[in-house]
Amino acid sequence: MIRLVSLKNTFLLSFFIILACSTSNARSHRQPAQENSVGRNVPVPAAQNTATYLEQLKGKQIAVVANPTSVITNRHGKHTHLVDTLMSSGITLTKVFAPEHGFRGDVDAGETVADGTDKKTGLPLISLYGSNKKPTAAQLENVDMVVFDIQDVGVRFYTYISTLHLVMEACAALGIPVMVLDRPNPNGAWVDGPTLEKEHSSFLGKHPIPLVHGMTIGEYAQMINGEGWLENSMQCELQVITMEGYNRNMTYSLPVRPSPNLPNDQSIALYPSLGLFEGTHINAGRGTEFQFQRFGAPFLNKEHFDFQYTPEPNFGAKHPKHEGEVCYGRDLSQVTPKKMVDLRWLVEAYAQTDQKETFFKDRSFTLHAGTDVLRRQIEGGMTAEAIRDTWQEGIKAFLELRAPYLLYP
Repeated sequence: MIRLVSLKNTFLLSFFIILACSTSNARSHRQPAQENSVGRNVPVPAAQNTATYLEQLKGKQIAVVANPTSVITNRHGKHTHLVDTLMSSGITLTKVFAPEHGFRGDVDAGETVADGTDKKTGLPLISLYGSNKKPTAAQLENVDMVVFDIQDVGVRFYTYISTLHLVMEACAALGIPVMVLDRPNPNGAWVDGPTLEKEHSSFLGKHPIPLVHGMTIGEYAQMINGEGWLENSMQCELQVITMEGYNRNMTYSLPVRPSPNLPNDQSIALYPSLGLFEGTHINAGRGTEFQFQRFGAPFLNKEHFDFQYTPEPNFGAKHPKHEGEVCYGRDLSQVTPKKMVDLRWLVEAYAQTDQKETFFKDRSFTLHAGTDVLRRQIEGGMTAEAIRDTWQEGIKAFLELRAPYLLYP
């Protein structure tokens, strides 16, 4: 069943002002100041309001699905990890499940996450990005409830929603409740992109939704349950702890980078568009400090592109594409991102190479796009605008489908 806990709007305006200032000071210098279209209030992630859920965890054996984004931020801008807060509050934690990039967020994209022990707490760390992506019955033994608290960025191929699906599926099979602590979606104000075709379902996209879905992870959990997307249409005993003061039109700067290669607001806003380059042989800024804010490759037309850079190993990219090679492309770190999947750069890059036969990574691009149609459209010379027109019917159907699961205005 789905149980919702609504939060009361009781925080003082002074709290919001202090928190907004603290978050702004901690931000990268490349990030814009935080502003909201509906005022200056900052949404409060569900994990922060412990009074709404701690009592429900007491006396139970709790497993947590968490990573570095699972933080509680006080009014002085100091972050405390959810795991530390739960343990200091007397909650019995038995283990932590770690998704892609690991519990501490120091593992490259696609790199195996190993099981282990957390040095700070001594808790067992169980990988959900190694030999299994779905918790096994043995791994869930003696667990009374699973708490899921991970920051998402609202893009279908960002794998945390696939981890959410598999956690819910494993728990549904064993009758274990799942509590989702909701967080803002920094790309929550828009929906766009091709809709995934079921034959191209994978860990990069499990459900028939557009590339950008505009839902919080709590809303998405409700949709997984409500649409019967779990194996055999099972129902997970789901509870979503909602946020206070969230409006999906807010501009929200994440206090912690959600993964190693999304360092700031600009990269998060451009990720839906430049993430498609992951399915090609184009570098999308990995191996630089401007991940998903630039693109390039040695085989792009250097007469056309006047920007160049050289990827080198760094945090989050031990072996970036075209490591040590000069890449020609575009710097997008100063552009104003549009609320859309912007295909202009992908179409331009394809047009400006003489290596078209090897431009795409065949299966990888299809899985990122969720369809094999997009590749054919680009190869056929369609403009970005004409391609986007073909998405509209699927987007309209999805907006109707998701409406019953939305929790925020």
